Amino acid sequence: MPIYEYRCTDCGFQKEFIQKMSDAPLTTCPECGKESLAKMLSAAGFQLKGSGWYQTDFKGGSKPKEEAKPAGGCGGSCACH
Repeated sequence: MPIYEYRCTDCGFQKEFIQKMSDAPLTTCPECGKESLAKMLSAAGFQLKGSGWYQTDFKGGSKPKEEAKPAGGCGGSCACH
């Protein structure tokens, strides 16, 4: 469940509450009892880093296959094949 941060516009009381996404926003301040509690915007608690996250790390499916290389140390550049 997400954590929402609220602040009272009258008394300045501020607190985080765990709520379901489907719950109605809280309006009554638990400190002063007035109907002046407002939901605040806050930063997300995670960051996505890397070169592609979904595309390179978690996307299902097979990876591209490498071309078959000829046996031997020459790499196929000599007439021995």
